[in-house]
Amino acid sequence: MTAPPALTTEMIDDVLVVTIDRPDQPVNTLGLELVAEFENALRRVDEDTLIRALILISAKPDVFIAGADIEQFADVRTAADGERLSRTGQEVLRRLESLRVPVVAAIHGACLGGGLEVALTCSYRICTDHPQTTFAAPEVQLGLIPGLGGTQRLPRRVGLQAALDMILTGRTVRAKRALQMGLVDELVHPSILGDVALGRARALATGALKPRRRRGNGPASILLESNPIGRGVVFKKARESVLEKTHGHYPAPLAALDAVIAGYSGGANGGSYAEEARHFGEMAVTEVSRQLVFLFFATNALKKDRGAPEPAPQPREVDRLAVLGAGFMGAGITSIAVQQGTLVRLKDTDTARIGRGLAAIRDVVQERVSRRQITPHQLDDAMSLVGGTTDYSGFEAVDLVIEAVFEDLGLKHQVLAEVEPMLDIAAVYASNTSTIPITRIAEAARHPERVLGMHFFSPVHRMPLLEVVVTPATSRQAAVTAVAYGKRLGKTVIVVNDGPGFYTTRTLSAYMSEAGRLLDEGAVVESIDEALVDFGFPVGPITLLDEGGIDVGGRVASVLSEAFGVRMTPPESMRRVVMAGRTGRKGSSGFYRYGASGVKGPVDQSVYEVIGGERRLIDKAEIADRCVLAMLNEAARCLEEGILRSPRDGDIGAVFGVGFPPFRGGPFRYMDSVGVNRIVERLEDLNIRFPKRFEPARLLIDMAAAGRSFYPGAR
Repeated sequence: MTAPPALTTEMIDDVLVVTIDRPDQPVNTLGLELVAEFENALRRVDEDTLIRALILISAKPDVFIAGADIEQFADVRTAADGERLSRTGQEVLRRLESLRVPVVAAIHGACLGGGLEVALTCSYRICTDHPQTTFAAPEVQLGLIPGLGGTQRLPRRVGLQAALDMILTGRTVRAKRALQMGLVDELVHPSILGDVALGRARALATGALKPRRRRGNGPASILLESNPIGRGVVFKKARESVLEKTHGHYPAPLAALDAVIAGYSGGANGGSYAEEARHFGEMAVTEVSRQLVFLFFATNALKKDRGAPEPAPQPREVDRLAVLGAGFMGAGITSIAVQQGTLVRLKDTDTARIGRGLAAIRDVVQERVSRRQITPHQLDDAMSLVGGTTDYSGFEAVDLVIEAVFEDLGLKHQVLAEVEPMLDIAAVYASNTSTIPITRIAEAARHPERVLGMHFFSPVHRMPLLEVVVTPATSRQAAVTAVAYGKRLGKTVIVVNDGPGFYTTRTLSAYMSEAGRLLDEGAVVESIDEALVDFGFPVGPITLLDEGGIDVGGRVASVLSEAFGVRMTPPESMRRVVMAGRTGRKGSSGFYRYGASGVKGPVDQSVYEVIGGERRLIDKAEIADRCVLAMLNEAARCLEEGILRSPRDGDIGAVFGVGFPPFRGGPFRYMDSVGVNRIVERLEDLNIRFPKRFEPARLLIDMAAAGRSFYPGAR
């Protein structure tokens, strides 16, 4: 059976309107089939002399073109395959750019990657002033580079510096900024997009309107970019910035930079498009790209995961939310809830605490106003949805309660016992705990089937992961409700089974504990942090401890050491720092020094007096090996014990929750790439030196013996 076309055409007088709408797909993506349909449309324009202009527009409600069809990358086995794919797309867009009639791109919604490259070939670009209309060249986030001419056309459209910012970071540009930088020619209300596009197409066809040249970013910028010396400075700074941010782990930004440089060195006719295609092909088969593409597919699969085996029940609609605790986490959860239109009842013990919580919520939403992502009116609308209370009035109407009080089992029991009688029988109760087993918390519940964990990460409005924790008693209805609401809040959601520390806190604690033991052995703070940053973590474990609160880390270690013994026993150095009253950044006293504004400075040398012992040089490779292997082994134990439902969830949880390097794919993908047998050998060697700390998980031993991997058949 022939699939319906993704492109439909309509003649309006002498203008051909081509509407993009991939059937049975939520978004439009550029695949080989769509490229073939584009070729047919271009051929029709060449052959039909009655057509005097062309309009490209999407029928999707919030997407123009969302980039390439990543699934087709599975067919790219060699660099030559990738280069050929790039050249095919380049040729089609070159034909679009040189079409005998003017082409107008009418853009509403996401215009990303290949979609942006299509728009850049058009004579005129109109976009809507809607918040969903955004532009980006996100290829580097998949370990790739723009491969349809984007590295050549974007700099000539918006200027070198603005283009490099988009290409090398994948940064998103909103509609108003796109107009200011010259990426689009006109901004209109969504209701008149089609009519304005038609008018501009006719004006271009008659010559009444001329396509605009590049606007650039001001005279100083243009002067800098218009000569080889100035461009050399820009390129040098860009390369230095990339290396500083990526530590050399991500080759795609450097390849993209080389492709841009080629365009200025030899011009479009001097082989620069060929250079872009060559670099694209090389990047498409790197291990980094394979891991990043895996994460892309894994997160997309999680969006379809409802949190319970099918047939799963329908989630309860959460229109009213109660948040218990107006502190840092409670305010953070509330701040993202009100931005999604949820009515929130925020409870704490006194009005002063509520006032501080409301101020913190406003600060989070105000940040979006400052970035021009929302209007002041939308800020007021969001704040109008939250009401503070010191009692449980109004709780009978809520659909979901999220408890975010201090990490103390007795307090959590007290709060649950107080609030549950006030709730509707179908309301879901979630604890935002990072360590305490939900089963223990549910001991105070009349209806333990409604109780689960919703472990948010700090700061809530920035961290993408939500860990939903279910117990054997948790109902499927409660689970799917928590998952659905987490997705509504914009989170990537994994579901794990109950246990001390769940998955993320448990694996992170194993990693942090080993860093502490290295301090016990005399390692210096900088060496530990540098070793793990070199491995690919965004910050080192000691910096992370300072950021999260040394006192908080101490409480977590205490809970987990009771459950897991020697693997999680708090290091002596950590215990001493906690006892000395150092809490980290929040108290301006930790392992590092902090300025008056909280800016991190150098290591506070006095911390070594607190820790005690002589400092000595420990090889950074050993530091990274010990900390990472402790995390990997604990991740395998979580899978073995059924805390994790799948390796995929473990990889997503580690990357989005605890900062595991994305270019390594996650703990389980990384173990596959190294070889499970090799991981076991390294653990066994360390376990001889440090008995019981590195004893390999039984799952790993069995897999190594059988020659199995976590992702059989994966590329």
